[in-house]
Parts: sequence; C-alpha cells; structure tokens
Amino acid sequence: MKFKVTDRIVDERHRRLSEYIREKQLKVTRQRTDIADAFFRTNSHLSIEELLELARRKNKRVGYATVYRTLKLLTEAGLANERYFGDKVARYEVNERDEHHDHMVCLSCGKIIEFENDDIEKLQAASARAQGFRLVRHRLELYGICRDCQTVGKGMQYLSEH
Repeated sequence: MKFKVTDRIVDERHRRLSEYIREKQLKVTRQRTDIADAFFRTNSHLSIEELLELARRKNKRVGYATVYRTLKLLTEAGLANERYFGDKVARYEVNERDEHHDHMVCLSCGKIIEFENDDIEKLQAASARAQGFRLVRHRLELYGICRDCQTVGKGMQYLSEH
C-alpha cells in the first residue's frame, strides 16, 4: 500500500499547493514551504505535533500555530485529509488523487495500517445499490489488535482491560 515518495511526486504536490496559494492570493512563506515539504515527503498519518517535529528538523523557527494553519490550508487545497482514529487526535495524510484505501487501527499501540481489498469495495457498492443508494465515497476503519501487540501480549492485556 505504501509507495516510495519521489522528488517528482513531492514537486507535483508543491506545484498544486502553489497554484492554490496563488488562487487564494496568499503568500508563500519559507515556514509554510518547509512544513508542506515535510508533510509531502511522508506516507504517515501525522498529528500536528509529529509534523511540527519533522518540520523543525529543517527549520527551527517553525511554530505550532503555523503548522496548524498550514495543515488547514493543505486540507482546503485538497492535498491533505484530516482523520480521527478513535483517539480524538487529528491526524493528517496526503490526499492522493484517485487513490482509495482503508485503515486498520491497533487499539493497543495506535499503529495505523492502510489496506485495499477489492472484495470489500464490491460488497459496499452492491450494498449501496441494493438500497437504492448512490455511493459517492466512504471510509472504512477496522479497530483491533495488530500482530506485533498480539505477539508481545500487549494486545491481550488491552482486551482484558476493556
């Protein structure tokens, strides 16, 4: 599911952001560019704090509020998706055009695993059709205990406590 983020992909993401910034008559700032670059180069589901840490590796002057505003801008531009995975923490992932995937979330360690399954997609479409429902988009999130936590036993501890 994860693919290698190449410079070409990052450049295309920056081009799309620059277009959006020009359309909105906003300024391209160094901090905004550094934050976007750190975000565009990841395949993760980042919290604001995690992106702040990544961006500060490149530019120590980046602040929390600037990261927050930049993520809002990226979301408005259609370049980021804001997601919540049951822990009430906003996480952001790059929005790839024409790419769809679902998520499995470990309740023990918080790991987020992306996956695709054509059979699930077909069942969802068939279920919508059977109800006379015109499906536009969907999100599927499965919550459980990942393989690593099951192996270590942490997941079983989580299950017995809940």
